[in-house]
Amino acid sequence: MFDSVVVDNLGRHLRDLRISVTDRCNFRCRYCMPRERFGEEHTFLPRRAYLSFDEIEKVVLACKPLGLEKVRITGGEPLLRPDLPDLVSKLSAAGVETALTTNASLLSDPAERLAEAGLDRVTVSLDALDPKTHAQMTDSNIPVEAVLDGIEAAVRAGLSPVKVNCVVQRGVNEGEISPLVRKFRGTGVTVRFIEYMDVGRTNGWQLGQVVPTADVIAYLKEEFELEPVDSQRPSDVARRWAHSDGSGEVGFISSVSEPFCGDCVRARLSADGRLHTCLFASGGHDLRAIIQNGADGEALSDAIAAIWSRRDDRYSELRSERTAVLPRVEMSYIGG
Repeated sequence: MFDSVVVDNLGRHLRDLRISVTDRCNFRCRYCMPRERFGEEHTFLPRRAYLSFDEIEKVVLACKPLGLEKVRITGGEPLLRPDLPDLVSKLSAAGVETALTTNASLLSDPAERLAEAGLDRVTVSLDALDPKTHAQMTDSNIPVEAVLDGIEAAVRAGLSPVKVNCVVQRGVNEGEISPLVRKFRGTGVTVRFIEYMDVGRTNGWQLGQVVPTADVIAYLKEEFELEPVDSQRPSDVARRWAHSDGSGEVGFISSVSEPFCGDCVRARLSADGRLHTCLFASGGHDLRAIIQNGADGEALSDAIAAIWSRRDDRYSELRSERTAVLPRVEMSYIGG
């Protein structure tokens, strides 16, 4: 029996659980779900295979004694899952910080209900303000205005601080970097720029498509006066920089040029109940089968602790030609 917080083989705690509630999405972003691989012929998980909200609650409650502090609901696009405020209510009542990652195109209507259910924060994926570039990156006809409306609804509902994540791809959306910072400066919304990652096996990732964080910072400093901000805790994935006039912050997530595996405290739960100990994992551990075999409470905690205690993942630190050929689960299946 595990009766205290658990650590993995590298001394890392389990503090953050990313929960995918669906593998479906209404966008087809090329770095995540390219349409030629996730088109009409693609077989998504049958909805009966999804963990129920009660089963998700059991996993979260089983992780709490092990050190869990925060959960993040993700997908696919989590707002495609009906009755999501019901899940938020369960997770909030479990006593963990509860956040949501979404493309925000469907957020305008449920934002207030999500806040009332106990949602603490929202992170929005937005890679471009320019309509043409937005359409190119999302491969959809959903206008960027729908995303911006969702962001505004989240701010009105008090789901702050709202964060906007932008994946930067060389030759695609570098021109959106400054406009995004200008758009949200002084609004309380933090823009974070993410290096394009080799998640999954379908996005055709090449190192040359990565714009290193150092280049983005240097570019922004040509227009903005930015000062580094100390991290709140070692496991924070984003490096923070603040506008010198106090008008907000910009963040940078640099998993390619500056890997942070050594401080990673995140596990991921797929929509069908498999626990993955790394974003770049080849496979997961079937918690749904354990639950359906009657494990609950302490028994489920013990099973999760046993999985975590064997963890030695550090893909980004080891990234090489050797690791590049390994199978990897798609990001839409386990969340970003």
